[in-house]
Amino acid sequence: MKYLHTMVRVKDVEESLKFYCDALGMREVRRNDYPQGRFTLIFLAAPETPDAEVELTYNWDPEDYDEGRNFGHLAFAVDDIYASCQRLMDHDVTINRPPRDGRMAFVRSPDNISVELLQKGDAKPPAEPWSSMENIGHW
Repeated sequence: MKYLHTMVRVKDVEESLKFYCDALGMREVRRNDYPQGRFTLIFLAAPETPDAEVELTYNWDPEDYDEGRNFGHLAFAVDDIYASCQRLMDHDVTINRPPRDGRMAFVRSPDNISVELLQKGDAKPPAEPWSSMENIGHW
């Protein structure tokens, strides 16, 4: 498993970049706009730890982030998304967003922190029981 990033939702991209880049000293690594989902992802990294990123998520439609909704999730790349999810289930962890696509799953920590699991490399072919599992709660 490899730590990937922590996601934080932001209301103002320019103000956030002033804080994270200008004041804190991080660097913008990449930026992707997703018009179909109406959001932008901006990945930042500190100069000494370029592999540990902060993902700024800017939703184009205004939203108030209460109850900690501005903090998104921790993300980890895993060798086998299905085996990782099965191991979690074997430890009585609920799979909130099953890996139906063979690529991505979400679970929650005991403290309700969202954790994203991403398949390393290409997505695995869809497989049961994952393909037919429904989402549970929110992530």
